[in-house]
Amino acid sequence: MDNFKRNILITGGAGFIGNHVVRLFVNKYPEYRIINLDKLTYAGNLENLEDIKCQRNYKFIKADIADLAEMRRIITEYRIDGIIHLAAESHVDRSIKDPFTFARTNVMGTLSLLQAAREYWESQTERYEGKLFYHISTDEVYGALELTNPEGIESPFKTSASSEHHQAYGTEFFLETTKYNPHSPYSASKASSDHFVRAYHDTYGMPTIVTNCSNNYGPYQFPEKLIPLFINNIRQGKALPVYGKGENVRDWLYVEDHARAIDLIFHKGKVSETYNIGGFNEWKNIDLIKVLIRTVDRLIGNPEGTSDHLISYVTDRMGHDMRYAIDSRKLQSELGWEPSLQFEEGIEKTVRWYLDNEEWMNRITSGDYQRYYQEMYSDR
Repeated sequence: MDNFKRNILITGGAGFIGNHVVRLFVNKYPEYRIINLDKLTYAGNLENLEDIKCQRNYKFIKADIADLAEMRRIITEYRIDGIIHLAAESHVDRSIKDPFTFARTNVMGTLSLLQAAREYWESQTERYEGKLFYHISTDEVYGALELTNPEGIESPFKTSASSEHHQAYGTEFFLETTKYNPHSPYSASKASSDHFVRAYHDTYGMPTIVTNCSNNYGPYQFPEKLIPLFINNIRQGKALPVYGKGENVRDWLYVEDHARAIDLIFHKGKVSETYNIGGFNEWKNIDLIKVLIRTVDRLIGNPEGTSDHLISYVTDRMGHDMRYAIDSRKLQSELGWEPSLQFEEGIEKTVRWYLDNEEWMNRITSGDYQRYYQEMYSDR
């Protein structure tokens, strides 16, 4: 084996957020060996990492995090000293239809990783010195905030990348100390995994960090999610299904800013701490959709308002939380992180990427991407 300074395991690295984190670490830290572990479910696409697949410090392994024996083998064989755990089932609608898959991957998968890492690290002379289990979670574990300002007020948060649309839709925000109150099978499974990570620190002394992040957007997102789905539907003149009245509020963060935060926290975060990562950027779903319509129509040459008629209001999702909004000031004050892009700039970049990568989108929606990589790794 090559002599690398560190051996970092990144789970879920073929997914949306994961591929951005893998790319950042591979390019920024040539002295680290980066092991990308992904099961290659429908949401994992190795095409997202074609640009780095030949780097000497990068290796992909197809595996299931819920396979304890395989996690033991990989962590031992590659002498893993740091884990960035992103692998998860993450779509709320899918969790409502199939909660057991979410419990298996998000809870038992996290537990398998924790146990395999604990066994290996405790077998070493230095034990936990220089080790870290970094678990990426979601703001949805906190439950929902009330929508007390339905028309929006000036947000109390300011950053160098603050958007012109700088509004808050309530006076409360998720803090690192906010009590957990998950409302969907997805968020319940993530809450459980968060508790296991913290329990392994408290019980065994394992060095852990947990972060809870707001909604991400940007390139390479699987098109079942709102922003890429609606960009594609607008391009094709298809309906834009909006839950309820479109009044649910989310805090949006550009995915590369999340990757930068993960890098910073992995290297400088305090063990056993929790950090919230948000965009300081609340939007009603319907207002976000109208921005997407205007942006896509402009970039593909449609007159303004061409695609407005595509909006279609549908029955609201079961247990649909009204508002998420993160207070990221702890991360900002302690480690100096803040978003780098205004939302308008991030949406422009995002829409351009999906329009410029129509073939990528077509391979995703047709399923061709999955057949190709499943066949490639079918015997591994």
